[in-house]
Amino acid sequence: MGAHLLPIVALLTSTFFLLVGIGLQGILMPVRAASEGWNAYEIGLMGTAYAIAFTAGCLVAPRLVKSAGHIRTFSSLAALLAVCVLLNGLWVSPFGWIPVRAVSGFAIAGAYMVIESWLNERVTNETRGLVFSLYMAVSMAAMMAGQFSLPKVGEGVPAAFMLCAVFYALAVIPNALSRAPSPKPLVQARLDLRMIWRNSPAAVVCVTLSGVLSGAWTNMAPVFGQRVGLSTAEISTLLVATMGGGLVFQFPLGRLSDRVDRRLVMVLAGLIGLSAALAGLLVWGSAHLPLFAIAFVIGGVIYPAYSLAVAHANDFARPTDFVKISGGLLILYGFGTMAGPMLAAWLMETFGPRGLFLATGASHVGFAAYAAWRMLRRPDVVPAAERADTASVAPVPITTPETLRRELA
Repeated sequence: MGAHLLPIVALLTSTFFLLVGIGLQGILMPVRAASEGWNAYEIGLMGTAYAIAFTAGCLVAPRLVKSAGHIRTFSSLAALLAVCVLLNGLWVSPFGWIPVRAVSGFAIAGAYMVIESWLNERVTNETRGLVFSLYMAVSMAAMMAGQFSLPKVGEGVPAAFMLCAVFYALAVIPNALSRAPSPKPLVQARLDLRMIWRNSPAAVVCVTLSGVLSGAWTNMAPVFGQRVGLSTAEISTLLVATMGGGLVFQFPLGRLSDRVDRRLVMVLAGLIGLSAALAGLLVWGSAHLPLFAIAFVIGGVIYPAYSLAVAHANDFARPTDFVKISGGLLILYGFGTMAGPMLAAWLMETFGPRGLFLATGASHVGFAAYAAWRMLRRPDVVPAAERADTASVAPVPITTPETLRRELA
């Protein structure tokens, strides 16, 4: 196994440093904004701006790499991320943070695509599952490490922004010194909505709603935590519990969907998420420990929801259309993540912190209801042996069209 991993050690090291910085920045900005007294709309706009630019990055980054090369593009984008987070520390204002957060989203999308294209080139069919599982494990561990580093430095001091910049700078070094050859050109996502809708209406609606769920929770959960009196360490635990739920639930829900109608599993996931949201409405202002358990369950639905919907779409797709459909669904997911923060912000401004659970609960209802309705409209005619493997679909939020190239192998 060591021989297979040796060529990607530098790449995974760069990935780790990059994701630690992303994890720290992702929790630092909403927590600091909430402590500054910004309203939910201003904080939600940061999340929406990030989602818009990230989706645009998936469309534009391949052109940058084609003209500048993989190493120079990655180094430039990591440097741009360091500049953005330092600017956030220098000018603490929604007028500055919203556009700068958008630039960060664009840079992160491009950096992900370079990393994932490199991984695709370094693996074989025999090692693909191992390498990408390791990539996801390293990425999730780095995100958690970044989130848990915030309590050590505190959101109210410049050191937190400086530490983010340090991690982004460190991410440049291993890739820049690597002697590995540059990979092939990047995959560019395209949106053919008519074709995707004809293939699977359930996937179109449910992928979009999974983006709403992810965008609402990821961007506004730190604000919820700050407003209900959680400490910085407890807010970090809230987010890590969400990610932990996604890791734990991803496999059993995916395996179950490989054996029964995936839409039935999607209905089940939506009902589990709705139950967690209702529990959150009951305990949001009381003990903190139940909130961590609720976040764990919500994460267990938010992240697998995307994988379930994409796998369902691929069940009905021709092999030659896998990347086109999955890339288009990723763009639709991006549209959902644009709407999610503003929906949560509106409900939190109207109903207080519990509005976050109203947003996630409503999205879970739509997710489950539409999947159930589609079960009545089209029977499940795909034999279990011919279904796409759910394990081949990476969980969002660390997926770009480059990861989708795995499905062609």
